[in-house]
Amino acid sequence: MNIGVLGTGMVGQAIGTKLVQLGHTVKMGSRVAAHEKAVAWAKGNGSSASYGIFSQAAAFGEMLFNCTHGVASLDVLRLAGEENLNGKVLIDVSNPLDFSKGMPPTLSVSNDDSLGEQIQKAFPKVNVVKALNTVNAMVMVNPDQVNGGDHTLFLCGNDAVAKSKAAAMLRSFGWKEETMIDLGDITNARGTEMILPLWVRLYGVFQSPMFQFKIVR
Repeated sequence: MNIGVLGTGMVGQAIGTKLVQLGHTVKMGSRVAAHEKAVAWAKGNGSSASYGIFSQAAAFGEMLFNCTHGVASLDVLRLAGEENLNGKVLIDVSNPLDFSKGMPPTLSVSNDDSLGEQIQKAFPKVNVVKALNTVNAMVMVNPDQVNGGDHTLFLCGNDAVAKSKAAAMLRSFGWKEETMIDLGDITNARGTEMILPLWVRLYGVFQSPMFQFKIVR
């Protein structure tokens, strides 16, 4: 499958590399045509990896991953172009973390709204699926690194078919179907995004990002 990855940071590179390893063809998007990180990533991942501006990556992908900083995600998606996004599954990995006042970060949107909802509202013809935003990049693409993969992955979105496609992709990353919890529509991104203040503080306690939440019933 042709997949567009929006974002050149640690998350975008981890997901892009995993997708190439799984046999997909991936274009990484950034604000400039030859972003240094995107160029280096493509060079290291062979002929199945390429790069371009956001609109090129979005047009290329049959499925898309939003791996951008949450406070910039809406601007990035506007640059990607509604016409390049419409009708596609967009797996939104981003979090609305605001570092403007230092550490720990606050949330730029919370309580009665979420970044996932704002993206869906701004792009109503895009099938937004919120997922992977409660784990670090290394765990996103290799969940077995924490407790043998026995922990919980949350996802939500308005379209059942889109969630099914996203879940299938995430299973190929190593996530187990029995550990996935479909929370329902995109308003549930409020809950998964508001976990992040706790996640950040746990990171401080553990001095490591290699952990994840597990729901026990």
